[in-house]
Amino acid sequence: MNRYGTFRWLICALLFFACTVNYMDRQVLGLLKPALSQRFAWTETDYSRMAIFFQAAYAVGQICFGPLINWIGTKTAYAGSVLFWSLAAMSHALCRSVPGFSAARFALGLGESGNYPAAIRVVTDWFPPQERSVATGIFNTGSNMGAIFAPVLVPLIVAHFGGWQAAFLTLGCADLVWLAFWLGFYNPPEKSPHVSAAELSHIRSGNTPATEGKIPWLKLLRYREAWAYYGTCVLVGPVWWFYGFWLPDFFNKQFHLDLKHFGPPLVVVYTVTALGSIGGGGLSAWLLKRGWPLNRARKAATLLFACCTLPVIFAPRVGSVWLATAFFALAAAAHQGWSATMYTAVADIFPKRTVASVVGFGGTLASLMSMGFFYLVGHVLQGDGTYKLILLICGSAYVVAWIIFHLGVPQIKPVKITESFV
Repeated sequence: MNRYGTFRWLICALLFFACTVNYMDRQVLGLLKPALSQRFAWTETDYSRMAIFFQAAYAVGQICFGPLINWIGTKTAYAGSVLFWSLAAMSHALCRSVPGFSAARFALGLGESGNYPAAIRVVTDWFPPQERSVATGIFNTGSNMGAIFAPVLVPLIVAHFGGWQAAFLTLGCADLVWLAFWLGFYNPPEKSPHVSAAELSHIRSGNTPATEGKIPWLKLLRYREAWAYYGTCVLVGPVWWFYGFWLPDFFNKQFHLDLKHFGPPLVVVYTVTALGSIGGGGLSAWLLKRGWPLNRARKAATLLFACCTLPVIFAPRVGSVWLATAFFALAAAAHQGWSATMYTAVADIFPKRTVASVVGFGGTLASLMSMGFFYLVGHVLQGDGTYKLILLICGSAYVVAWIIFHLGVPQIKPVKITESFV
């Protein structure tokens, strides 16, 4: 890193902290669900409705955010996204009814939808292909840090700063601190005063002419490679969202843990997940350095991650809270490794200017599928009250997704642009 300069890694650190505050804001309602369900007499379907509103907004935002980045620029678009979700997070403190919380979740989902398309675009702009999976794995670890900090901070804030409302207000304000650093430090690499000529040359190394081409985002739907990626999104996206929204409730229902006691299992789950994100993002890069072809390296890594999600099927069938924790930790870590590698595969396949649109539309489809999955979750829990069927679906989704991607993309390589697509 030092031979070329290191400022690009400071940019990666900004992305890491953006994901951290993003996930802290997202986690608060799930952590408070057992207490707020009693306070406001929520049913399981009430809570699933709030999650559906979040996903609906996330779906709308993801499909719009890629073109928005191309229109107003990454710096402005990312800043606007963070400011909006910060205000939305704090607005939860004003809510007292299911419609009120649903509206706040909708606003939060709309703002947070910009995080990943913008972050992937920044990685594509700031890193050469051989470093992108590592950079993606590092910034994606921020989501795990947010999930680790939230179950530790929320009980402390609730206990010492005036009740549940303070959790939303305090963590929402953390976003504004990040925003100040982003506005102060970020510029495109060509315009940044902190980037040396050697580092800029390194950033631009390895980009093929196809990587620099432009494709209208609607025409991406004509590519089989795009639909193969979208097929993985609709299967694995709902699983990750489910973990974020329902994992505290699982420990509450399965092992009778409350806000003060399900923090340690969640911290363990997301600490292991953070390691999975870094190691997972670096696995295919390590295989590439050992001489593996690009296609083989990315496919082998994702297949391993898919197999590591299978044991979560048994989580509702064990009597030990720590064995269940281990199953969730392995599955969540595997998801992060999967995501880091799959995001990088998108950058391997599609031109730079389309990356945010590809990821954004995939996120939209995942959010739409999540809405249906959350509806199922709410009704299953309202009925038999167990997670057995739900976790059977979660544990099987990744293997099916890997098969779909492998069939749709036999070889990971830049798409060939023909006249009919320009």
